[in-house]
Amino acid sequence: MPRYLLTIEYDGGPFVGWQRQDNGLSVQEVMERAADALEDGRHEVYGAGRTDSGVHALAMTAHVDFAKDWPADVVRDALNHHLRPHPVSVLSAQAVKDDTHARFSAVKRGYVYRIIDRRAPLALDAGKAWQVRVKLDAQAMNKAAQCLVGTHDFTTFRDAQCQADSPVKSIGQISVERRGELIELKVEAISFLHRQIRSITGSLVEVGRGRWSVEDFRDALEAADRTRCGPVAPPDGLYLAFVDYPPEALANP
Repeated sequence: MPRYLLTIEYDGGPFVGWQRQDNGLSVQEVMERAADALEDGRHEVYGAGRTDSGVHALAMTAHVDFAKDWPADVVRDALNHHLRPHPVSVLSAQAVKDDTHARFSAVKRGYVYRIIDRRAPLALDAGKAWQVRVKLDAQAMNKAAQCLVGTHDFTTFRDAQCQADSPVKSIGQISVERRGELIELKVEAISFLHRQIRSITGSLVEVGRGRWSVEDFRDALEAADRTRCGPVAPPDGLYLAFVDYPPEALANP
């Protein structure tokens, strides 16, 4: 059965998250409905991750198997036709080997968290960024964030419901940069814990507000204690930005 790797953009606002659930509509569900409409039968769409309710994607990846060897452009265009009117778009589709897995073949993931620090309400970015109504010290936030690079016990920034086997993760790169009223947190790793980035972001905002020092943030990490985490940032500003694969995973079958 031909396998296709899809790159998908979506607004997470209307959904309960990527993963199919009983309590509402998920991105996975609408993707599977679109695949079923393209070709008779039941299709499972496997994502590279499980974004939470309200979290967006600039480039989620997922794979799906079809019985017919469709041209990749037809897969993209047909899925997009059947995805209407949901705010989900298949940016690309490519045929890959049948052992390429959207989740398990991935070697790196990147997220972006967007914060806008201004007093006036958000009009264009409502639901697409976290509004903080005081000016934040982005340089202090970036300095604090650098202590996260490398391999650490991230218990402090791990949701209590996280099902990962271990709280130990490795962050390859992280940065906090200001562009006008917009502050962007960018982070790259092989994988993440449940709500790890939102937990980190909320604590970094405490540094930006001046409530925590850089040393306070480092101490919270080293404590490996969930009670030391700051407020968890809302989902609105979080975007899955990219998923990387080794060349052999993307080779034509």
